[in-house]
Amino acid sequence: MTHEYLIIGAGPAGLQLAALLERDGRDYLVLEAGEGPGTFFRTYPRHRTLISINKVWTGSEDPEFNLRADWNSLLTDDPALLFKNYSERYFPDADDLVRYLGDFARGLNITYDTRIDSVTRSDDGFVVTAGDRSWEAARVVVATGVSRLHVPPIPGAELAERYDTVNVDPRDFVNQRVLIVGKGNSGFETADALIETAAVIHVAGPHSIKLAWQTHYVGHLRAVNNNFLDTYQLKSQNAVLDGTIERIEKRDDGGYRVEFRYARTVEAIRVLEYDRVILCTGFAFDATPFAGSARPTLVINDRFPSQTPAFESVNVPGLYFAGTLTQQRDFKKSTSGFIHGFRYGVRALHRILGARHHASPWPAVPVDNTPEAITAAVIARINRTSALWQQFTVLGDVVTVGGGVASYLEEVPVAYFRSGELGPYDTAFVVTLEYGPDHDQVDPFDITVPRIAENDAAAAHDASYLHPVVRAYRAGEVVATHHLAENLENHWNFPGVHVEPLEVFIKGVLADSPS
Repeated sequence: MTHEYLIIGAGPAGLQLAALLERDGRDYLVLEAGEGPGTFFRTYPRHRTLISINKVWTGSEDPEFNLRADWNSLLTDDPALLFKNYSERYFPDADDLVRYLGDFARGLNITYDTRIDSVTRSDDGFVVTAGDRSWEAARVVVATGVSRLHVPPIPGAELAERYDTVNVDPRDFVNQRVLIVGKGNSGFETADALIETAAVIHVAGPHSIKLAWQTHYVGHLRAVNNNFLDTYQLKSQNAVLDGTIERIEKRDDGGYRVEFRYARTVEAIRVLEYDRVILCTGFAFDATPFAGSARPTLVINDRFPSQTPAFESVNVPGLYFAGTLTQQRDFKKSTSGFIHGFRYGVRALHRILGARHHASPWPAVPVDNTPEAITAAVIARINRTSALWQQFTVLGDVVTVGGGVASYLEEVPVAYFRSGELGPYDTAFVVTLEYGPDHDQVDPFDITVPRIAENDAAAAHDASYLHPVVRAYRAGEVVATHHLAENLENHWNFPGVHVEPLEVFIKGVLADSPS
C-alpha cells in the first residue's frame, strides 16, 4: 500500500505533523524506532531537567499569548493537551514530557518498534524498509531529530566516555580529575552534576562560551546549567579551558593523557592528566538509512540536511524535514531547534504540503484595503502572537494587497514568502519580530550601555531589544521598511502611540503602488 505521507519519528515534531494530517483526513503513517513516542526524551537530557520553560501563570487567559511562555506544548485545540496539565515546574522533568507526548499520540496512526534500515527512491516516490517490512509513500517527512552523537575529529576521541552513555551517578566520580569536552548545555549540565564529588573538573572547547541571556539563542549556555562558571571564577579547582584538544591517549593505569593547545597564549602544547574524559560535543542527523538518490545533501559539518525554504531536501524532491532538523534554516539564530519554535515550523510545513498537493491555499482572512484596517490587524496580532514571538525573524505575518483587495496570512516562513511560492501580489507587508543588529554583543545588564528609546522611530532600526518590523515588498524585493521602537518584553499590549506612524507608512506605500 502506498501512503501519501510516511513520517519517520514519533517525537514532538512527528506527532505535531501527524495530528495536523489526522485532523485534515490525510493518508499518513508514522514509523517510530522506540516502544513509544518521545524516545529521545526517554534518555536526554541525561540529568532529566529540561531547559525548555513552563511558565504556567502568566496573568493572561489568552491561550495564544500564553504559548509565549509555554515551550513544551504542541499546537492543539484541546486544552487538556497543554503541558501545564502535566507539570507546574518552570524547568520540568523530562519524564513529564514523555508522559505528555504519550497522551498526545493517542489516536494517531503510529507503528512503534520500527527502526528504519533504508530509505530509497521508487518510480512513484519512496520505499522505506525496516527488517522484513517495507512501506511506500509519495512523500517522506523525516522527524528523527539529531539522534547521532557528534564525535569531533580528535585523535583518540573514541577512547573517551560519551554523554549518551556515561554514568550519571555523581558518586562514580568521587575525588577524580575530569575533562569534559564541549562547552554547550550538555557539557555544563554534566559538569554541574559533578561539582560536589569530582576533585577537578575542566570544561574544554575551541570557541568562546556564549550565554543565552545575551545572544537570545536558547541553545547557547543557559543559566540553569551555568553554576559551574561560579566555581571557576571563584577559584574552586575547576576551570574552563579555551583551546583545542590535539590528542587523547589512554594511560596504562586507566587514566588519560591529553595534549591541549591553549587559544589565548603562545605556549607550546601542554600535556594534561585526567582520570576521566567525557565527550559532550552535541548531536547530528543520522543519514545512514538514506541510500543512493534518496540521500540528502548534508551541511554544517555534515550535521544537518540542507533544505529549501519549504523544508524540502535541496537534492531529493519529496523528502521533507520537520522538527529540530529544520534548524539548518536558522542555525543558532532563532528557535527551530526547539519545540517552542519548530511546532510553528511544522504547522507551516503542513500548510505548504496542503498548497502543493491538496489544492489547499495558505489560510487567509480578508482585511479592508485601507491603511487604518491593515494597521489595526497588524497591531492586534503583535499584541498576542506566539509564533512570531518564538520564531523571531524566521516567521512573518503577510498582508497581500492587489486588485483592491487585502488578505492577512499568518505565520509564513519569510524565506518561503520570498521564494514566490506563496502566490502573486501587487504589494505585500511582512510583519516580523526581530532583535536589532549586534544584539548579541550587548551586555543587557550593563546600565552604562545606552538603549534606543522606545517611541524613537528614527533610531528603531538599531534597537537591540525585540521589536516589530514591517517591510513592504513588490516583485519580491523590499521597497520600504518601518521599525516600531517598542521593547515588547516590557508590554503585553502595544501602545497606541505607534498606530499613526504605522498608518502613515502603509498609506505611503499604497500610494506608490502601481495598481
